[in-house]
Amino acid sequence: MQNAHQFICGKYQLDLRRPHVMGIVNVTPDSFSDGGRYASTQLAVTHALQLVAEGADILDIGGESTRPNATPVSLDEELSRVIPVIEQLAREVDVPLSIDTYKPQVMREAVNAGAAIINDIWGLQQPGALEAAAAGNAGVCIMHMQGTPQTMQQEPVYQDVVQEVKVFLQERMQAAEAAGVAMERIVLDPGFGFGKRTVHNVALLNHLPEILALGRPLLVGLSRKSVLGQIIGSDVHQRLHASLAASVISAMKGGRIVRVHDVKATVDALKVVDAVVNVGIDR
Repeated sequence: MQNAHQFICGKYQLDLRRPHVMGIVNVTPDSFSDGGRYASTQLAVTHALQLVAEGADILDIGGESTRPNATPVSLDEELSRVIPVIEQLAREVDVPLSIDTYKPQVMREAVNAGAAIINDIWGLQQPGALEAAAAGNAGVCIMHMQGTPQTMQQEPVYQDVVQEVKVFLQERMQAAEAAGVAMERIVLDPGFGFGKRTVHNVALLNHLPEILALGRPLLVGLSRKSVLGQIIGSDVHQRLHASLAASVISAMKGGRIVRVHDVKATVDALKVVDAVVNVGIDR
């Protein structure tokens, strides 16, 4: 019987009874939050090392922005951005490296370079993605998105957002297992901000336990997102406190990995969550 708290990703076996922090490393010139501050290999590596020093359990490395209306990049451009970063970090840190991509060839080359997790906003729907995920022993994050990054925020509509996201994730999880991805290698992501209005995001956050009932750990990515700006009325650079609140709520409701920009503050906040939620658990 599978362990619902165990996440196997490459050589790593993560016990997700404790909430884990995934630090974001954007090797892009057009990310919504850090605007290309880490777009070169060395800047990205230096930033990633700082996140590990601050307590990041996982590093998520992306070479193509997935913000609303983002411009797609070519395969060669994405590879040139992320592979040197992964290769260098694989030599210098001992935490799982995640590749944030939907392109099967990037998945394969990133895993060969040292990535231990494939984080796919398309939920392994691109041709060849299931096969790329099954080919090795990397962990896989399956995310829900309505539409594409170019269209997702135009007019997202749901009859029941929680049920529709849950059904999608269950179907993609089953497809991954059928392709040869062991359940212990899968985590699920409701896709906050990806084809969802504020009311949808709030509903998903409030009902995380219903999605957790699928039996696999949940990854939550709300850090600095526009839904938080809409709630508090602040721009992307003034959303730290809202992001911390979202991370704490996520963890209290069963989220096991939180994907964030502000690692140190989130690590401290989740230590309090862990002390409360897991009190009395024999480690």
